[in-house]
Amino acid sequence: MGELFGACNVLTGCMLNAAFLELLVKGDPGCGTLVTFAQFFCIAVVGFVFTMKFGTVRRYIPIKNYFTVVVLFFVANTCNNYAFYFNISMPLHMTFRSGSLITNMLMSVVMLKRKYSFSKYASVILISAGVLLCTLVTGQEVKSSAEAAGVEDSFFWWLLGIFVLVFALLLSSLLGIYQETLFRTYGKHPYEALFYTHALPLPVFLLFSSNIIDHLNIAMGSEPLNIMGFAKVPALLVYLFGNVATQYLCISSVYYLTTESSTLTVTLVLTLRKFLSLIISVWLFQNDFSLYHWLGTGMVFFGTVIFTELHKQIGIVASDDKKSDKKKK
Repeated sequence: MGELFGACNVLTGCMLNAAFLELLVKGDPGCGTLVTFAQFFCIAVVGFVFTMKFGTVRRYIPIKNYFTVVVLFFVANTCNNYAFYFNISMPLHMTFRSGSLITNMLMSVVMLKRKYSFSKYASVILISAGVLLCTLVTGQEVKSSAEAAGVEDSFFWWLLGIFVLVFALLLSSLLGIYQETLFRTYGKHPYEALFYTHALPLPVFLLFSSNIIDHLNIAMGSEPLNIMGFAKVPALLVYLFGNVATQYLCISSVYYLTTESSTLTVTLVLTLRKFLSLIISVWLFQNDFSLYHWLGTGMVFFGTVIFTELHKQIGIVASDDKKSDKKKK
């Protein structure tokens, strides 16, 4: 029951979060820093109250180790949100971030000297080809649109956005390896890590205060929505609140699910979430997505399934359920 509850919350929270983010980006493409700050601030406040009990709970992992985690986590999240400023579409953003297995494997081979089976390398090649296909097709579309509109530097900024996403992928993979080493040394304390990774970077946002205030003013001045017939609230402000609330539900549910089920089950749920979010993005928000995009996305999806051996895991679970039913009979 706990596993099903966690999986449902992950799918609900993360998919709604992606939808609210898309609404924000469509209304204000440069709102990435504001969104990141709002998420960090709210998650830190909730963590301080409920996880750290107003600072009365002892810390398990030394504070000095958290600073490395914070730098990697903060920069990676900021880059991911800021990429929208460079005309990166939501579907491409989702597909690109699904390529994290590529950088994770490369980092593990180089830094941890790990070795993988042939199927793992084959799946990574499939994922890489899928991400590359989606990127090239989107790049051609952006270049054609820029030439037609006479905006010569539009394609350059899009390429810069792709570089920002690649940089964020590398940082996220490095963060994963560092956290794995940290948890192996001090034990797993996910909610403590959740609090510190969001609380410690807050002073850094002072450097972006003018940007945050500017885009908060844009949100405050956006077209109002009629909330249940009682009050009119700026639309972007509503979307920002929805994004922050669903971000907390998403990330806390992922942590909860890791305590209730296997790593493969968590990966299955997250992979399914990305795929469903992509379908919603294309269908609900009418984003351009050609046959080549679907082909590339399918390669990424099936490559992920092969890499994590989810098909075997599902078969094992089904087999265990049958054995359990026979025993009951």
